[in-house]
Amino acid sequence: MGLESDKQGMEFAASSKPLKPSSNISDRVSKFAKVSRFRSIGVFNTSEDLDRGSSPSLDEDISSSNEDFVFCASKVRSNPTEVDNNGNVEILKLFDALLALKLAYMKLQEAHIPYDAEKIRAADEEVVSSIETLCSIKKAYKENQLKEGNTVSACSALLLAEIHVKEKALEKLKSRAKNKGKEVAVLRRELQELETRNNKIAEQIKERERESFKGLNHYSFENVVKAVGKAIHDFAKPLIALMKHSEWDLDKAANAVQPSVVYAKRSHKKYAFEAYVARRMFHGFSQKQPCFEENVMKLDDPIAALMEYPQSSFAEFCRDKYLLVVHRDMEVSFFGNLDHRSFVANGIHPHTPFYRAFVRMARFVWYLQGFSAFIEPRAEIFGVKEGSDFSDFYMEIPTELEEYKSLVGERFKVEFMVTPGFKIGETLIKSQVYVSNGGFSNGTAN
Repeated sequence: MGLESDKQGMEFAASSKPLKPSSNISDRVSKFAKVSRFRSIGVFNTSEDLDRGSSPSLDEDISSSNEDFVFCASKVRSNPTEVDNNGNVEILKLFDALLALKLAYMKLQEAHIPYDAEKIRAADEEVVSSIETLCSIKKAYKENQLKEGNTVSACSALLLAEIHVKEKALEKLKSRAKNKGKEVAVLRRELQELETRNNKIAEQIKERERESFKGLNHYSFENVVKAVGKAIHDFAKPLIALMKHSEWDLDKAANAVQPSVVYAKRSHKKYAFEAYVARRMFHGFSQKQPCFEENVMKLDDPIAALMEYPQSSFAEFCRDKYLLVVHRDMEVSFFGNLDHRSFVANGIHPHTPFYRAFVRMARFVWYLQGFSAFIEPRAEIFGVKEGSDFSDFYMEIPTELEEYKSLVGERFKVEFMVTPGFKIGETLIKSQVYVSNGGFSNGTAN
């Protein structure tokens, strides 16, 4: 390992690539290069020299080299004011960094004789630190040149290089944007094709729905309305039974649903609960046209239809209406928990008698909604306000009240509407209402 190459390397590092320095800077660099030459401190000369004990003392060489550097440093720093006045403080920092690098390199050599791993590691870190310092000086010097604008050509070269890099990056971005544009165009075409196919499928579904109702007429619609009324009546039975089992006060419950009503019989309070269920089942009746699945009405068990079509409009209808009809407090009093509500809200339909009774009733209301959307002319729903005079033209009363019509001649007051009515062209399907008159006295006929 010869130190001549190291000496040349240090000379090159001290004088490499100056950016058009002034004549003073050139003189100082030349002087520094002369005093920075390494002295040869080879580890061993020859075996003969060792035998003769004539090898030069390493300590002497290092001491001599250190003296040279002290001299160099003192000589360089002999007139710092002049350097500062010329604005070349960076030269002093450069000399200090080179001096530190040389000392660190000498320590690295010294650590090999005798071999000391810790000293070698420490000296190596000093060398690396000195090199990093030189790099930071170089970077700071370039930045200072750009700020001061002293070297237009250097600035131009740096700017041109930066522009070249940015232009390459811009070309890459343009290429990527072009490719993305092609991908977007392909995806847009695919989307248009899917929309066209979906529109065709939607038309086919509507046509099938029209065909399914094609053979039905006004009389069929009236039969469905009656079936809905019966289904609501059938669901109200287990609802009232659960209220009794849960020790509800049915009088208070009926009064909460329909306050201040005069009933002909106490048993007629069931119509208040039927009206409660009907109002919620018909809520938003004409706002949305359902997607009809014919199999729902063909299956004996409507729960099977929900299992077969869990994402159908019928499943959605059952979920929304159950949460609307069965209040959370009502469910807790019935079952002691909210399991039914939790299952239904998450699209799961429990196989329980109560929920099955609800789905049977919901199926007829859902079917009636689909029927009203496709029958020609389209069916219109109407209701009757409380307190209105009874009119036999568009109202009817429950069968159980027929016997009381003769008690008080002509006038009856509408207490509440049980189920709504429908109008199809000139055809009227009457609304069912509960009425009262002076002959009734809160549950007992006078």
